[in-house]
Amino acid sequence: MAGSEHLLGIIMAGGRGTRLMPLTKNRPKPMVPVLGRPVIDYVKDAMVAAGLSEIIVTTGYQGEQLVSHVNSWNTRSRVNQEDTPMGTAGSVKLLSEQLTDTFVVGSGDSVASFDIVDLLSSHRKSGAKVTMALWEVTDPTEFGIVGLSNTHEGEVDSSLEEGYISKFKEKPTSDEAFSNLINAGLYIIEPEVMELVPEGEKYDFSKQLFPDVLSRGWPMYAKTVNGIWFDVGNPFELHNAQMTLIERRDELPFPMPKGEVLPDGSFISESASVSGHIAKSVILAGSSVNGAAVNSVVMANSRVNGVSESSIIGENSIIDSRIHNCVIGDESHIIIDLENEKR
Repeated sequence: MAGSEHLLGIIMAGGRGTRLMPLTKNRPKPMVPVLGRPVIDYVKDAMVAAGLSEIIVTTGYQGEQLVSHVNSWNTRSRVNQEDTPMGTAGSVKLLSEQLTDTFVVGSGDSVASFDIVDLLSSHRKSGAKVTMALWEVTDPTEFGIVGLSNTHEGEVDSSLEEGYISKFKEKPTSDEAFSNLINAGLYIIEPEVMELVPEGEKYDFSKQLFPDVLSRGWPMYAKTVNGIWFDVGNPFELHNAQMTLIERRDELPFPMPKGEVLPDGSFISESASVSGHIAKSVILAGSSVNGAAVNSVVMANSRVNGVSESSIIGENSIIDSRIHNCVIGDESHIIIDLENEKR
């Protein structure tokens, strides 16, 4: 089997990001900024660090922005645009002619400290057809959970952090949860697995393909990720992810923008200005806070003259009132008080 320097990386970037509206009104979900960088760059960095030879980004919604961005990467990469949504596995199936060796697939909308070289090593030692990165959560009821065993087709042992996959369950009740380990959206796959995906059909990795692989008795392996993992599908996870990246900046393999970290963990970009009050907030490039920002993210070139509490503010926006628990899109001017709104 080839070393990682000859392997293909595929980033799935077709999501519309409906839960992130209005931040995704003018950009695809993988282009939503996290500390000023599109979220897709975090999985791209992991693939580059692993020495993958080429990266292909699969996309549909507002793909032209991704084409422009991917062209700026300093690595061999391109975009494959879908005409109609094909699902996660269906979008990768479109690349069948290139899937001739082990390949890596990652989600373009998560921020995680993936060690792909380590996962590849586990994949090869285990003889698996698919190896999956996992993340441990406190409450697994909102996720698809994975049960592991010490042996192929063995009994589930909930104490394991890595092992052979024995069982899947989508969004279990607390009584049904046999594991706190969830699918973290990064896979190492052998090419013959993709032969199970129907040609020209919308098809999903976690809901359709992986249960099929398991039912055939093909070995699947999984290993829990160390460090961090965030799915930024929820706007308020954007705040949690950025605060964690700032707090753990010295131990994580991600570049930090230039700026000041305050004792409470807030971050002020070097090109932002703050004359008001901030607490547990992220103030990004070119933004200003003359009023107050608490538990908030102020994206690039926005101004908070009023008060932002527990809110996410898009780029080039102005807040002249009080907002609480709101998500404000790009180029908005808010002059009335708002609570629990997206606009």
